[in-house]
Amino acid sequence: MRPAVAAAAVLLAATAAAAAGPTREQALAGLGRTDVQARRDGAAALADVGTMADTGALVGALRDPDTAVRALAERGLWRIWTRAGDPEIDGLMALGIEQMNTRQGEAAVDTFTRIIEKRPDFAEGWNKRATVYYLLDQYERSLADCDEVIKRNPQHFGALSGYGMIYLELGQPAKALAYFERALAVNPNLESVEAAVQSLKRLLIERRKGTI
Repeated sequence: MRPAVAAAAVLLAATAAAAAGPTREQALAGLGRTDVQARRDGAAALADVGTMADTGALVGALRDPDTAVRALAERGLWRIWTRAGDPEIDGLMALGIEQMNTRQGEAAVDTFTRIIEKRPDFAEGWNKRATVYYLLDQYERSLADCDEVIKRNPQHFGALSGYGMIYLELGQPAKALAYFERALAVNPNLESVEAAVQSLKRLLIERRKGTI
């Protein structure tokens, strides 16, 4: 290949690589840099190219001093958790979420159950079914599915806060508080959970006063 042609080929390859975005390794490296824009770019890219092996880095980024990095890290975690990497499972997940969002509760339960049967190791299938069971007021079933989520993904702050919401509905504020605090220990950026923690602490203090 002639030098001019070779140079053009290298340039085209570099342009294509840039258009494709950073690799997983580049995104992880960016997340660990001191430059804030590099951390933002790394967190954003991991939402698309990251794997479950990268969730620890993103959980760490939930405590980044930059607000945007924290928000992008949370988004990235949800994207990775929801992505099975199997076209059939990912298609069912999209269908189940659509059914859940359009209040087709029973249909969504059936769809997420299909996911669980096909991929019992996929934590998000359990988590989404837990969410639907909660919306259907089937709290014991929701709790059982949350247990399955945490077995597979102990840092799933969505499931941890889900426990809290269920225990509130069951009239067990002390248990709700404990799980909300566990959710915040993973992700301190959950404003509604933080507000619930403060309210529950006040409630429990008032109850203790009433027993003295």
